[in-house]
Amino acid sequence: MLSAIKKLYKEGIFSDLDIHFAKLMAELSDNSDEILLGGALVSYYNNQGSSCVNLHLLAGKPFPPESDTSTILCPQLLHWETSLINCNVVGSPGDCTPLILNNHRLYSYRYFNYEFTLAARIHSLININDINYQILSKGLERLFSKQPSKQKEAAYLAVSHNFCIISGGPGTGKTATVIKILALLLEQSSNLNLVMVAPTGKAANRLKEAITKKLPSLDCDSTIKAAIPTEAYTIHRLLGSKLNSPYFHFSANNPLPYDVIVVDEASMIDLALMTKLMQAVPDNARLILLGDKDQLASVEAGTVLGDICAASLIQSSVIDNSQLTVSNSKLNDINSSIILLDKSYRFSEQSGIWKLAQAVKQGDGETALQVLKSTEYPDVEWHSTESSSDLIKYISTNFSILESEPEIALQQFDKFRVLCATRHGSYGILNINQSIENYYRQSGQIKAHRYHGQPIIIKRNDYHLNLFNGDIGIIFNIAGQQKAIFQDATGQLREFWPNRLPEYETVYAMTIHKSQGSEFEKVLMILPEHFSPVLTRQLIYTGITRAGKTISIWGNEQIFTQAITTEVNRSSGLTELCVM
Repeated sequence: MLSAIKKLYKEGIFSDLDIHFAKLMAELSDNSDEILLGGALVSYYNNQGSSCVNLHLLAGKPFPPESDTSTILCPQLLHWETSLINCNVVGSPGDCTPLILNNHRLYSYRYFNYEFTLAARIHSLININDINYQILSKGLERLFSKQPSKQKEAAYLAVSHNFCIISGGPGTGKTATVIKILALLLEQSSNLNLVMVAPTGKAANRLKEAITKKLPSLDCDSTIKAAIPTEAYTIHRLLGSKLNSPYFHFSANNPLPYDVIVVDEASMIDLALMTKLMQAVPDNARLILLGDKDQLASVEAGTVLGDICAASLIQSSVIDNSQLTVSNSKLNDINSSIILLDKSYRFSEQSGIWKLAQAVKQGDGETALQVLKSTEYPDVEWHSTESSSDLIKYISTNFSILESEPEIALQQFDKFRVLCATRHGSYGILNINQSIENYYRQSGQIKAHRYHGQPIIIKRNDYHLNLFNGDIGIIFNIAGQQKAIFQDATGQLREFWPNRLPEYETVYAMTIHKSQGSEFEKVLMILPEHFSPVLTRQLIYTGITRAGKTISIWGNEQIFTQAITTEVNRSSGLTELCVM
């Protein structure tokens, strides 16, 4: 077995870490083929974003599946599990062993503990609060008189429950709803300590910007408005990162000092970080998660928001506005804590973008392609990369070496963006960005490595400068000196010497992953020339829904439709643990 595993290592399937972990597990136990393979797969699937190995799906089948080269035939399930459970490095829930076997899933102890702890924490938070229904009824009528019943229902659930998930696609009113929820909560108790967070600095700034914009028009008392926070933090900053440590200042033993915690873009949060956040939530606090369960999952292991939502049938709770009662018989199970907002205010249901996004969500590649090619929808278009000789010129005409004032230039730049599925390859961001710069150089518009009008994206958080991974700025020549100009959530311009900036790169094109949480009027999305495991339904959906007005997709038809039928396939036991 070890020789077969090493062969897959030479072919680039297994990594150094996979090999070392497998050998360590074997050396600590009985050196059986079953533990060697199990150890290698646990490490492999963790690196692929899964929290565990689903032995039931692999048993008796070749690994890797559908491989054209070497494969390993996995043992039959009963034999495999019997051999594993007899190893001293494999235990059951409650044991302190390097590997845990539970319900046909093999975990590292760390990831099983994350899932078990997270599910237990969710169950402990799911309860109904003692609230003043008369005050809530008046507040709901005042704040949601013109809004759909789903938004009103979401507000009711969030006020009446300690744990609530509000999921919905772009433009379904998640942020508009949550600011009203905060007002309703403050009307219940004016001394609540509220905080808003997001997984990235960029997402936190967008949340801050959205709240600041909507707050003046909120129909409530001025004292309530004044108590609603207009600052938003990253989760790492909220919890208090410890230098060179995976632990945080706030934890189960030192809970956060807040009564209400709102988390935006929750689909981007990985299993480890979500668990640590949940542990730090006080027992009597409210936790409200906002996100789109159909978007891309976290870069690290876990599909937490999707797994939790899957644990619920999302039974619609019918609100009696006169009595403010919920008709569900199970008021404190997970079904009563999750609601889906399904009406978009950004896209008309007759628009091409809406129809395209729905087709992708349903895995219908043929319909998606028909929508793109149809002349009926002017807001979407398809281009084949087989005839892409003019692609860079086409892209470049949508940009300009900016001669306008910085504030206007930043606003103009954010209206259009090129989104790529990958960093590398002919149609990855590195090559596209380089090609655009080469085009400008050949036309004499730019001559230096760093130049006036160069758009840049920050790649690393810098809390001292208050610049975060994903923040976008532009290099300008100002009075004979180069400055990097960024705009904060309040619209104020911020100037930096380029040499003082944290790591950055040119950003005419950015990855779809990096674009999460952003919106651009016009999007040009480019697919790679070869199919890649990163090409999934969730990736395509996320790219499409970044567009506010128009989207143009360049790619190969077969690769496009194959991506739409390929779902993110991460193994997890969180859904089952949440419904137990």
